[in-house]
Amino acid sequence: MTATHPLKGVILCADDFAIHAGASEGIADLATQGRVSATSAMVLSPRWPQDVALLRPLRGQLDVGLHLDWTSDFALTAGHGLSLKAAMLKALATGFDPIAARLVIDQQLDAFEAHWQAPPDFVDGHQHVQQFDGIRQALVQALSNRYGASSVKPYLRVSRPAPGMTDLKSRIIAAMGANAIEKIAGQARFHCSTALLGIYDFSGPPRRYTQLMNGWLQGAPAGSIIMCHPARQAETGDAIGQARAQEYAYLRSPQFADALAQAEVQLVRGADHLHAPLEVFE
Repeated sequence: MTATHPLKGVILCADDFAIHAGASEGIADLATQGRVSATSAMVLSPRWPQDVALLRPLRGQLDVGLHLDWTSDFALTAGHGLSLKAAMLKALATGFDPIAARLVIDQQLDAFEAHWQAPPDFVDGHQHVQQFDGIRQALVQALSNRYGASSVKPYLRVSRPAPGMTDLKSRIIAAMGANAIEKIAGQARFHCSTALLGIYDFSGPPRRYTQLMNGWLQGAPAGSIIMCHPARQAETGDAIGQARAQEYAYLRSPQFADALAQAEVQLVRGADHLHAPLEVFE
């Protein structure tokens, strides 16, 4: 008798829910088909209060989290937004003011809970701002105060590449605070994902994304997150609209199902699978 190997559990997270209608509709469709296992919401978007209805029938079937936002047009409209370059320079030079950052984080958590009627399953960040100095400390403090006594707590995305799968972009992202947020999250008894894959420049034809995803599935450690940014169609004004449409088409295709099988990957919810004993950093 041939021994069977257990499937590797990986979280496939569709970022940017509610950024526009095409993204919300595409992500909800993929979730219904079992082709993603998590999504993170941009709650500053005016679409969040209405688009959340697309996710309600999927409650319990996928993780729904907060896509913490400092760098989108929505954040600029809200009054705290910065360009990504400005946010990175601020984090590196002085760090964000944790008191001011805490107010922004609590406002976004309030907006999430008001329409989802539950805490987030996880928190990540638009353009990885959850790791930036001053924001990461305020975020862990906010999560501790709001959910620290709960038996089921949100987990955190750590934007660190998997071993052997680094490039310049992923190294820069990790250097913005991957180790630091993992340390303070561990001290506060919050689980973190093991690695982040899915980082690329959003360029190239569909076959490039197919090749990239095949590599990510093969190289993803158990408990890691592969992020994606699908949309049912490209939307006017979306700088990565064509890439979103290509991702959606591939993730819905039989080729993606075949790639999962070949890589022996099972898409899982982090809320169900990130329960290993926590390493507490001193």
